[in-house]
Amino acid sequence: MKKKLVLGTTVAAVLAAGTFGAVSANASAPAAAPAAVAKADAGDDNLRQTTHLTIEAATDAAEAVLDAAEKENQRVSVAVVDRNGNTIVTLRGDGAGPQSYESAVKKAYTAVSWNATTSELAKRLEQAPNLKDIPGTLFL
Repeated sequence: MKKKLVLGTTVAAVLAAGTFGAVSANASAPAAAPAAVAKADAGDDNLRQTTHLTIEAATDAAEAVLDAAEKENQRVSVAVVDRNGNTIVTLRGDGAGPQSYESAVKKAYTAVSWNATTSELAKRLEQAPNLKDIPGTLFL
């Protein structure tokens, strides 16, 4: 059920993003077998437990997005990044333009950096036009 919810949310977010698919995914609760978990000793304030998507889950999400985009006749590339903006999986869909691969990675990084969709962040450019100058970001 949780996997379907994550995939459904991912598909909706990417289709809303438009021409380039970009996905930033965060796990909110520990999974049965997280890919990487830092265990904190009781009372140790210097360590924090986190969960991360597995490559399998990221690939499933990216493939679901490509399938949904194909049904909408969109030719996209999809990037799935972790909560730190590191790329986990990138897929270039059939017929996607050569610029879409890099754009998907930058859009996903941008979205996770500010925890907002890039369409929302594009609105913020009106108040802070220099946001677009931050390296590695893309506001479309």
